[in-house]
Amino acid sequence: MFTGIVEEVGRVARFDKKGKGGFLTVEAGNIIGDLREGSSVNVDGICLTVISADASRFSAEISPETLKRGIIGSYRPGRRVNLERPLTANRFMGGHIVQGHVDASTRVTSLIRRGDHADLRVSVPKEQMGYIVPKGSIALNGVSLTVATIRREHVVVALIPTTLRETNLGDCRRGDRLNLEVDIIGKYVKTFMEAYYR
Repeated sequence: MFTGIVEEVGRVARFDKKGKGGFLTVEAGNIIGDLREGSSVNVDGICLTVISADASRFSAEISPETLKRGIIGSYRPGRRVNLERPLTANRFMGGHIVQGHVDASTRVTSLIRRGDHADLRVSVPKEQMGYIVPKGSIALNGVSLTVATIRREHVVVALIPTTLRETNLGDCRRGDRLNLEVDIIGKYVKTFMEAYYR
């Protein structure tokens, strides 16, 4: 489990497809000392298991399901990726519950700068819109964000200067794809209510 508070931005060293899955290698700095074989790490909102790590990079195996739902398959060397280690009992939970289980990819329709802030607008697949509420939480590329506005099939989130500076969301351009995870609490409530009223 993660919080959606990005600890550092790493860079993709390589991505290799193998069969229906693949292998991802990421260059990192601050978090690398805590990573070893079997560790979990959130890469752009995707919980991955480390299969090897050294002083400057780590590698993880990518499942076919992850390739299908997320955007890892499009990664190229040099791409900046958001990184977060799992939540521990002695860390403050500054964001919201982020599982690292991507629900779908979403597409950027605009990033409008307003001084040192910005409004990020993304299109959301119909299947996920039912879990999103105004002022609720979503994760985009692993970043915990508050929903500012919902407009039909689009969602707008406000990005503060820290988010623009400390994550890769400031790199967004129209048409870019992002990993989307909706709030797990909303999923549970919707599932329980549907079961109850059947």
